[in-house]
Amino acid sequence: MIIGIIPARFASTRLMGKPLADIGGKPMIQHTYQSAKKSKLIDKVVIAVDDDRLYKVAKSFGAEVYMTPQNVATGSDRIAIVAEKIPEATIIVNIQGDEPFIKGKMIDEAIEPLLFDKKVSVSTLAKRITSVEEMKSPSVVKVVFDYNNFAMYFSRSPIPFARDARTNLQRIENAEMYKHIGLYVYRKEALLKFTASKPTDLEQTEKLEQLRFLEYGYKMKIVVTDYDSLSVDTPADLELARKYYEKVMKSSEKSRR
Repeated sequence: MIIGIIPARFASTRLMGKPLADIGGKPMIQHTYQSAKKSKLIDKVVIAVDDDRLYKVAKSFGAEVYMTPQNVATGSDRIAIVAEKIPEATIIVNIQGDEPFIKGKMIDEAIEPLLFDKKVSVSTLAKRITSVEEMKSPSVVKVVFDYNNFAMYFSRSPIPFARDARTNLQRIENAEMYKHIGLYVYRKEALLKFTASKPTDLEQTEKLEQLRFLEYGYKMKIVVTDYDSLSVDTPADLELARKYYEKVMKSSEKSRR
């Protein structure tokens, strides 16, 4: 069984109570849940929370909700706690709670490698970088991968470095740069082994937990997608999400009625 788990933490340092932030009259976590339900390959979507307020709100819109401890280090640790409570789960999809408009097709793209290749235990998404702003931003994580689409490294710095480029625009044009989209698909045993392992040096240096996989020798399949995502980390991101909803999502919802 393929289970989508949305980890939701109340105490975000940059946007307190982020999962409950209002977007078009709904809390962000509800948007994420409803978006994840559009996946054709996920059998069930559940939410993992750390706060009674989140629990009650998620229950109010009909989600299956699991309470987890507040002192859990990462979202991966939080979903591992829930995964162990679902014996029938074989593939776990980690859907970030701050991706209110994640597309079901994106989720399915990330799942497919685990369905077609038993050797793949972890997969994630990447999209070609097309703007200098994305290239320069440390909040946009970059990834490089080999000819078989297995990750070689993740970094907050622009990688690969285009030595012969004279401008930032040339760097984008001369080197294929990809940003990482933080949706992960794990075989259950790989997730549990990962969360039981100690944080690694590069992970702590870059503050990127996906580097722990690489440092321990796991292979992570990169699926290149044409779809983009809108991650909400700051008040400015939230305003962008609200504008996007009013401009794009609201009209599409009306057309489906």
